[in-house]
Amino acid sequence: MDVLRPPLIRIGGRVYRKNLIQEQAFPHEEEEEDFCAGPADCADEPCDAFGVEETERGFQCRVEVPSPLYKYIIGKKGETKKRLETETRTSISIPKPGVEGEIVITGQQRSGVVSARTRIDVLLDSFRKKQPFTHFLSFALNQPAIQEKFLQFKEEVLEKCSKDHGVSSSLFQNPAKLHLTLGTLVLLNEQEIQKACDLLQRCKEDFVDQITGGQPLSVEVAGVEYMNDDPAATDVLYAKVHMKDGSDRLQMVADQLVERFVASGLMLKEWDRVKLHATVMNTLFRKDPTEERSNTVTGKSSFKERESFNGQNILKLFENFHFGEVQLDSVRLSQRFSSDASGYYATSGQL
Repeated sequence: MDVLRPPLIRIGGRVYRKNLIQEQAFPHEEEEEDFCAGPADCADEPCDAFGVEETERGFQCRVEVPSPLYKYIIGKKGETKKRLETETRTSISIPKPGVEGEIVITGQQRSGVVSARTRIDVLLDSFRKKQPFTHFLSFALNQPAIQEKFLQFKEEVLEKCSKDHGVSSSLFQNPAKLHLTLGTLVLLNEQEIQKACDLLQRCKEDFVDQITGGQPLSVEVAGVEYMNDDPAATDVLYAKVHMKDGSDRLQMVADQLVERFVASGLMLKEWDRVKLHATVMNTLFRKDPTEERSNTVTGKSSFKERESFNGQNILKLFENFHFGEVQLDSVRLSQRFSSDASGYYATSGQL
């Protein structure tokens, strides 16, 4: 890494430099990272941005942190917490495991409290990025007519291409869960879920209704395409989706939703534009029938070795396969590893 160009981390509209240092590795210890060199690192931070309060005994700052992330502030045998307290000359109070609440930082010096808060924010941001996603924004494509055509597609593929390398029935999506994924989120408690639901409603008021005219979007699901570079070694095959009127309104809604969620800190930016696609075959499904079938773009749902399949004949024979037309009338905050009465993912919120 070029020490003059360290990686930048964006947290709450602020940008921090992440200065990495080399540490001796100890096997079997919980992963930790150092982001600051000492207690004076953030002495010149604008304290009001963190809501530092003056008390009778000094200064105090409260941080809302989901309980699953407490362990990263505590560290193995409490070492991370002790180091933060020592280097910033503060006291850090953390709720009991599993109990939702606020982390409270107190200290005699305002600069020390701000430094501790900054380091905690950067530490949490780093480990949050390593959490598996829990929710995703989606358009459901599991209408009966679409499911029927998808099952016809599956039957014909297995009839005509089953002898092609790697092709089997286990590769196909669950028809009840056909969907478009707009973006994935890590929501670790009810407060974060509610924040995402509230933001979704604000998006409806701010721009979605304006783009759609308050009417469902009429789209056509037709044709298939592959994700990777070599059709002879395909991992993901997807159905293409486009507006019937030829406009880019669906793309506009998807891109602006993701942009707004990224700006809020609820979602990480992965692509310049949302890739609109409906997964129909995925090699992740082969390894584990219970494998989550939602995030085909990032591949974060599994670290298992994938056995690709030869999709050349499928692409040739089904290049223009028509899955049907559908009216998209809601964006859902869908919960991973879940099902509702229809077989689709349980919905935490929608617009």
